[in-house]
Amino acid sequence: MEMPKTIGNNTVVLEWQDVDWKSIERRVFRLQKRIHQAERRGDIKTVRGLQKLLLKSWSARMLAARRVTQDNQGKKTAGVDGVKSLSPKARMRLVGQLKLNSKAKPARRVWIPKPGRDEKRPLGIPTIYDRALQALVKMALEPQWEAKFEPNSYGFRPGRSCQDAIGAIFNAIRCKPKWVLDADIAKCFDRIDHGKLLDKLETIPAIRRQIRAWLKAGVIDSGQLFPTDEGTPQGGVISPLLANIALHGMEESIKELVEQLPGKGSRTNRRRAVSLIRYADDFVIIHENLGVIEKCRDHIQEWLKGMGLELKEEKNSYHSHSRV
Repeated sequence: MEMPKTIGNNTVVLEWQDVDWKSIERRVFRLQKRIHQAERRGDIKTVRGLQKLLLKSWSARMLAARRVTQDNQGKKTAGVDGVKSLSPKARMRLVGQLKLNSKAKPARRVWIPKPGRDEKRPLGIPTIYDRALQALVKMALEPQWEAKFEPNSYGFRPGRSCQDAIGAIFNAIRCKPKWVLDADIAKCFDRIDHGKLLDKLETIPAIRRQIRAWLKAGVIDSGQLFPTDEGTPQGGVISPLLANIALHGMEESIKELVEQLPGKGSRTNRRRAVSLIRYADDFVIIHENLGVIEKCRDHIQEWLKGMGLELKEEKNSYHSHSRV
């Protein structure tokens, strides 16, 4: 696709360093805001039309290339093609090449040690091209899902942090004594069911096919190709968003369960009495009754099976908190 000759106030773009990045960011943000607003009002046709527009947008492709080659922490990490950095001209060529094609190269497997343990965590490093394309698809999907994500999901989301999750926990336990289930999902990124995740996306066919290609691309470890029949590769730009999509619905599911349980107060009050606060694959369930907490744990265990996941037994623990 031919590069635009002008940008902003008719400024001719000759080189990468001449680009007005603030203008590009504003354009992309306006499109993302329109996607978010359309999703909030339930206008799916407009959401999909705007997503297609964003995927073809020169500004969005420029921003995706910049984030992968200049901004992100792993900008100099090579994929299976060995390419670890790009010149300004090569970045411009990359922008022109970015388009959904339902293809993907395998990720390069890298093992990194877990702090304080002998165990190592597997990372899958895609090529620079795939990382840039993932960044572009993430720009289109994220505003749609930010309109739907649950209020107490905090990991890997724009404008949210670990401190926000800590604040939510504090607010949940500060007024009266509560029981807390501290839980973790076993190998969450590695075991997510591909079919269930793709069905849950509810997106345009082109994005679904491209994400399926990334999920099924396999990994190369020590020169050998291994298939990836489940999980989202840690190390991919879009993987945290896909994990959040897979786990979306946990909080609402727990609140619906507690709402149906016999107890004092109205259904609304029973619903408010329970809190599920999640940061990525770690979460806590908070309620004043230990019996309710145990029912919630069993319920979540069943809910996770629907995504091919399970709780990590050795990390599940119950705590009693007095009023803060």
